[in-house]
Formats: sequence, structure tokens, C-alpha cells
Amino acid sequence: QVQLQESGPGLVKPSQTLSLTCTISGGSITTDYYYWSWIRQPPGKGLEWMGAIDYVGGTYYSPSLKSRTSISRDTSKNQITLQLTSVTPEDAAVYYCTRGSGSFEGDYWGQGTQVTVSS
Repeated sequence: QVQLQESGPGLVKPSQTLSLTCTISGGSITTDYYYWSWIRQPPGKGLEWMGAIDYVGGTYYSPSLKSRTSISRDTSKNQITLQLTSVTPEDAAVYYCTRGSGSFEGDYWGQGTQVTVSS
């Protein structure tokens, strides 16, 4: 059973860079055809797909966030990392990492991590 666990600071100051890590257990991030996505949900709003990294390290980004988003991986640690630069209060959300099998649609989700943006 694959499990995903997000981690990172719960509080980030405006203009800083948010960095989150997703640690995967029960499966390898390099297994064929898996896509590892970051999704967020601001308070009172719907889910927003931010981007993904695939099983060979290829990256994909939402056009609206592409200029501020970077997704990378550490295969030795079986981790996926999200970096979001120049954060504003509008970036406050619950951030999730997910696994998709052959697509970005998540079939496994982490429990999510709350991020607040405030000075």
C-alpha cells in the first residue's frame, strides 16, 4: 500500500519561498507511468492542480503558476519537493501530494499539510 506524507513549514512570510516535501513509502517514485502531483485547496475554494513530476523526472506545471513553481525529486530518498516562490496570502492553502497512474488524476493522496502566509 503506497503512502504519501507531506511535510514543511506551516507558516511562511509574504515574498518568501515555500518548500514542501512529499515522502512516499510502499512504492518507488521511478516506477513506470506514475505521475506525482501537487494540489492545493485554499480556504473555501476548490482544488487546484499545481504541477507534477513523472517517473522519469519530467515536469509539468499549471500555466497560472508556472512562473513561481518548481517540482523536483530525490530518488535516493523517494521524495518529491515543491517550491513556490514569492508567496502571498492567496497562497495559503492545504497542500496535497498525489500519485496518478498514467495520468495526473490522483489515486493515492497524502493527508495534506496546512500552509499559512503571514508576516
